[in-house]
Amino acid sequence: MWYERLKSRILWFSEKKTGSAGFSLKSANFLKSSLFKAFTFFFAVGLGLSWLIPQPAISQPKPKDVELTLVSFAVTKSAYDRIIPGFVAKWKRENNQNVKFSQSYGGSGSQTRAVIDGLEADVVHLALAFDTDRIQQAGLIKAGWEREVPNNGIVSKSVVALVARSGNPKKIQGWADLAKPGIKVITANPKTSGVARWNFLALWGSVTRNGGNEQAARSFVTQVYKNVPVLPKDAREASDVFYKQNQGDVLINYENEILLAKQKGETEPFIIPQVNISIDNPVAVVDKNAAKHGTTKVAEAFVKYLYTPEAQQEFAKVGFRPVNSTVAGQFSSQFARVGKLFTISDMGGWKGAQSKFFADGAIFDQIENGLGRR
Repeated sequence: MWYERLKSRILWFSEKKTGSAGFSLKSANFLKSSLFKAFTFFFAVGLGLSWLIPQPAISQPKPKDVELTLVSFAVTKSAYDRIIPGFVAKWKRENNQNVKFSQSYGGSGSQTRAVIDGLEADVVHLALAFDTDRIQQAGLIKAGWEREVPNNGIVSKSVVALVARSGNPKKIQGWADLAKPGIKVITANPKTSGVARWNFLALWGSVTRNGGNEQAARSFVTQVYKNVPVLPKDAREASDVFYKQNQGDVLINYENEILLAKQKGETEPFIIPQVNISIDNPVAVVDKNAAKHGTTKVAEAFVKYLYTPEAQQEFAKVGFRPVNSTVAGQFSSQFARVGKLFTISDMGGWKGAQSKFFADGAIFDQIENGLGRR
């Protein structure tokens, strides 16, 4: 380095002059001291000026890409086709990290069993809280999952709707018409489909929440299922049976699925019964899987993103009733008012409803056995 060379020259010069004639030791020491002071001064100046020289930028390493596995019930796919790109762009912008999604859609009950049996979902969005609770009981989701996000974990809503054929030749006006002889009703199977359980509870509640007793409800629901020729596995398959295979006189389905079908050109009339159930769909991080995959942070961010106005608007555009009040106001003209809207709590909660209606040997199985289909 230059200062080492300067130092050595100073020492050489002082030693040489000390031994020279007429050059005193005192003078030599003075010269040495002066030269060292000069050396120190120029070294300090050089060091200071070095900060003015542009330094090469130290680039931060780019985070590795991360992959999330989303498992959801069948009819949410159209919403997620719009929501996921928005989240991916937001996360990239804010964290300089690419997020890739692996997605699985199907009947809520079937999806729940798949996750419990080893489908390593990071996030689940299911048709009913009972299915999320089953995954919790399997040790994959922490207790209290519904308190981790807004609205007790409910991220999308709908109600039950009835779709008639063009011109409504069977004059379907409400629940009571579904029990009439000669009416063919299409609804999914409550054993595999979340929407089918909501449909069943809506049928039952159309009696009990409107002044009727349990015996009257059972008789009515039995007659409706007597008119059901086939039980598709989920809401999407039920729609295909009705629209594409042209089976049935009336389809019981999610309102959102029917509104989406209208966007795609379907023109069949539909009815929103005035005694109806609020279909509440929960979302949760599958904590054990996310921890295993190292995706907890991004999975939690994705779930929270689903409650933002941007995501809620996309749910609304494909027919879901928003849980965000501002977005709900923006889309209020899209959704019919319901006179008597009851909830799963009014039916004893999911634990009670599952035990009473859908467990092996419970009321649904009893009805099916009585019809010779079990």
